[in-house]
Amino acid sequence: MNLLLVGLFGYILVQLLIGLMVSRRMVSEDSYFLAGRSLGLAITTMTVFATWFGAETCIGSAGRVYERGFAGVASDPAGYAFCLLLMGACFAIPLYRLRLTTLGDLFRIRYSPGVERLAVLLMAPTSVMWAGAQIKAFGHVISASSAISVDVAITVAAVAVILYTVTGGLLADAITDLIQGIALIIGLVIVFCAVAFSLDEFGGVTTAMSAARVSRVESESGFVFSTLESWAIPILGSVVAQELVSRTLAAKSGETARNATFIAAGVYLVVGLLPVFVGLVGPAILPNLEDPEELLPMIAQRYLPPFLYVLFAGALVSAILSTVDSALLAASALVSHNLVVPLIPGLSEKRKVMVARAGVILFGVIAYVLALHAESVFEQVEAASAFGSAGIVTVVVFALFTRYGGVLSAAATLVVGAAVWLWGEYLAELSCPYLVALAAALSAYLLCGWLEGGSGKPASRKVLTDASDPSDVS
Repeated sequence: MNLLLVGLFGYILVQLLIGLMVSRRMVSEDSYFLAGRSLGLAITTMTVFATWFGAETCIGSAGRVYERGFAGVASDPAGYAFCLLLMGACFAIPLYRLRLTTLGDLFRIRYSPGVERLAVLLMAPTSVMWAGAQIKAFGHVISASSAISVDVAITVAAVAVILYTVTGGLLADAITDLIQGIALIIGLVIVFCAVAFSLDEFGGVTTAMSAARVSRVESESGFVFSTLESWAIPILGSVVAQELVSRTLAAKSGETARNATFIAAGVYLVVGLLPVFVGLVGPAILPNLEDPEELLPMIAQRYLPPFLYVLFAGALVSAILSTVDSALLAASALVSHNLVVPLIPGLSEKRKVMVARAGVILFGVIAYVLALHAESVFEQVEAASAFGSAGIVTVVVFALFTRYGGVLSAAATLVVGAAVWLWGEYLAELSCPYLVALAAALSAYLLCGWLEGGSGKPASRKVLTDASDPSDVS
């Protein structure tokens, strides 16, 4: 077991060294948050894939499928793959052409600084919640590889990812994503083959999957709104998430951003089915697990020799590092660029990067606290995708593609979308709180837009030139 830990931490050290090497090039907000808008097709594809393919796909979805059978497959990987397709088809090029630094800039350009601040206060917590889920999953990997308790492992994981994230910004993340994405695919393929070849001792694939197909799906299916809810959260709740938007903005062109999301969606779907398969046959191999989210690392530990298990654990670490890095950068970008920097006029680019790094540390600590108290990686990711996003995606669609509505419409929609979801999820305990929140957000925007007289200023005629002063271009 000590050898496994040495291998894992050696892998983490390599990532840290890459971040330190790249950190010397972090001379501005643009370079820290968007890699200087210079990423080509291959690296943009891999950073989108690696960012999206996180703990909820490797560990969370395998555990969920272990518990629920086929009923747990819909949202991940299919839902998140469709989310990437939707980003490429509808949003990548329009967002890229605005030359934004964060998605928060769109709300200022199209509406007002007040709406910008409100949107950031809704978006930043979702990134921190997502980072917390990844840190918890990181802790599971370390705990499964050693005698270390989960809480201690989460603490070690939090320190590692904060150090990794604060150094190199998005450029380091993108470079390591290329390595991490390849390692992740190789690791999952190795586990898939090991499990598939071992199923003869359990009666073959059909027998191993029969319990999941018979005993679990029937109790979970049949309610159409629950099914729609399970698809709406990963698609509409994540399509304009800051983590994904930042990757498209970092590409060297809008066409590169669009094509990269299309390719990443296909890779995500194919690779994402591997942990789903492990989750489906898991009950036959390791029945009655106390914590289903430890299924994937436990199966890998059971069937792989030490060297290959280190490779697989490194692959899981890859997925988690690339995702938590993106989430912490997203939260820091939104708060530092859209809230803090406008309050301190005249900050140099060096000072702005310092503020951004301080934000990464702060949100990393908060994510660590969330990781300690989270019950489920998958559920925390779902909550992160759903909180506030009903209003965000509604306003973004109207802002990018219409002139309908103004400041009142946007502000009311953001508040109503978040409030209705919180009410439906935690007070009324509705079966489909996100769908209700979407309907409420859309109604709020349409009604307030009518009260405002319908027409607002088009975002497509604005270009961001600095942190607080967008100007018109012809």
